[in-house]
Formats: sequence, C-alpha cells, structure tokens
Amino acid sequence: MQSVTRAPRPGPGTEQVWDGRERWWPAATSWLSWLPAPVGGALVALPIWGPGGAAVGAAVGALAAVGVLLSLAWTTRLTDTEFRVGRARLPLDVVSGVDVVTRQERRAALGPGLDARAHLAIRSWIGTAVRIHLDDPADPTPYWVVSTRRPQRLAAEIRRRSRCR
Repeated sequence: MQSVTRAPRPGPGTEQVWDGRERWWPAATSWLSWLPAPVGGALVALPIWGPGGAAVGAAVGALAAVGVLLSLAWTTRLTDTEFRVGRARLPLDVVSGVDVVTRQERRAALGPGLDARAHLAIRSWIGTAVRIHLDDPADPTPYWVVSTRRPQRLAAEIRRRSRCR
C-alpha cells in the first residue's frame, strides 16, 4: 500500500496564491424569485394543450428561468496582461489606480459620486467592489466599478500586475 503525502494547509501567517478568477453566482433570493416561472408556463399551456402541455410548459418555464439565472453568472479573470469581466476586457497597462469600495461606500459610489461615463460590472447581491481608474487618452471611460467578494485581494493583485503602484 502506498502512503499519500498531503500538502500542509496554509496557516494564519501564510500567503495563498490567488488565480485571479471569481464566479458571480446569483444569490439564493434570485433563484427563489424565479420559482413561479414553471408554474406560469404550466398555467399558460394547460387550457390550450391539457395536462401534457402543462408539463411541457412547466419544463419550458423552468429552462427559461435557469437560462436567465445562468446568464447572470459572470466570471472575472485577472491575467498578467488584462482583467476580464464577462466579455469586457481591460488591458492592465492603462490602469492608473485601484480603490476598494466597501459596503458603506457602495451607495455613494454608485449614486451621487458616479461618473456617467464609468463602466459598471456590478451585482446587487455582492456588497463590495473595486474602482479601477484608467489613464487612456483614446478612451473616455474614467474608471470601472466591479463587484467582488474579495476587494482587498483583487485590488492588491491589480496593483501588482499593472503599472500603478
């Protein structure tokens, strides 16, 4: 029998390597809000096609709900040259600074303090974000605001991989 050696788990003082990827799954309340979709599909189909059609209508309603919810599940990815949010790409060589937006600051950052030219990639169920400032004369976008569950870690990684310090 072979012995298996396991890598030690990181302790409180050790640094973990972050691969720069985060998936934004919809909150449980979002999934719950789509529960009536199969019922609605069944109720629409029932008077037209009977019980068999109601089952098909329920299945179509459920598939539509899952499709919408999965479309909300974006992925963020940070590489050595760019930051991706869904299909949007930000080259790191135009980043001039990064700020962490806490839960308390989020309302002001997305309300009265928001520049209308900013690129927003936010989800309501994620309370924290980062604001990535841009220095690109060819692009009028002053900054991106991106939801993240790990704002300090993402901000530190963007600072480390970009020219801003």
